[in-house]
Amino acid sequence: MKKRVLIIYTGGTIGMKKTDKGYAPVSGFLGDAISSLADMKSDGAPEWDLYEMSPLLDSSDVTVKEWNKIAAVICDNYDKYDGFVVLHGTDTMAYTASALSFILDGLDKPVVLTGSQIPLSEIRSDGKDNLVTSLLVAADGVANEVCLCFSGKLLRGNRAVKMSADHLVAFDSPNYPHLADIGITIKYHQSALRHYKGDGLKMTPLSEVPIGVLKVFPGIQFGLFETIMTEKLSGIVLETFGAGNIPSDSGALIPIISHAFESGSVVTVCSQCPSGTVSLGAYETSSALKAAGAVSGFDMTTEAAVAKLYYLFSLGIGVDEIKLRMEQNLRGEMTV
Repeated sequence: MKKRVLIIYTGGTIGMKKTDKGYAPVSGFLGDAISSLADMKSDGAPEWDLYEMSPLLDSSDVTVKEWNKIAAVICDNYDKYDGFVVLHGTDTMAYTASALSFILDGLDKPVVLTGSQIPLSEIRSDGKDNLVTSLLVAADGVANEVCLCFSGKLLRGNRAVKMSADHLVAFDSPNYPHLADIGITIKYHQSALRHYKGDGLKMTPLSEVPIGVLKVFPGIQFGLFETIMTEKLSGIVLETFGAGNIPSDSGALIPIISHAFESGSVVTVCSQCPSGTVSLGAYETSSALKAAGAVSGFDMTTEAAVAKLYYLFSLGIGVDEIKLRMEQNLRGEMTV
């Protein structure tokens, strides 16, 4: 009996049509393009259905609302299919992959995000290989977690980052091994896969709490951000230098972080470096962050840290508990 896969199209380059105003997602266009591909009708392909979300969006317009809608489609159809492929724009694909990994607890089927740098309808599109490979991965039932499949790499969704805006090899996971490398065969790396046995799938919708990202740069004047950090934001991802360092003469930040924590905010420290981990206290310049109440994001991506903050605030737990769980590995998103 053939495996069954549900393809969920959210928008993005892979299904876009050339218009007078540039490429744009058009309802019904992708279905025709996929149906015309011989590989999708091959005996080696699983059975598949296409679910087109409405409205179709450029991924730069995808928000918490869309993350919840995608997760709901997966949950509503969970028992009908062996796996799921989510077609998504590349700009925020890593954010959506991270978010889905937290929303979908107890996942024991593949959820594979993919897309393309060139529309499927255009010559030289990378969309065909990405789509067909993702379909096979979703049907295999080996990588039973939220994954991102792109240009010959299968990555853990909440470890992936977009590395290039114009190369076909657009994604990588600098701090975690590939789940599979895809050449003539799909070679899964069992030691990298997440083997989770839960009590069935549970969906935790994300609340639209105010989350912010602040990137440290030489000469930054933290005082300009005080009101936003202490009164407007529930969660803050602070992208610091190296292993968690900030300018030593930026004494204004420490009381701001303390005030933010007292106001119910959680400040998570991530690194601006694609590879490596935050180690608060390893250097004098990072010790003050820890003392002020900031938590370490270790080797989490900014995308994963943002999604994790949304998730934890959505659980309705206290700030102290959120701080504790931010430093715990919940979905394979960090190495502690």
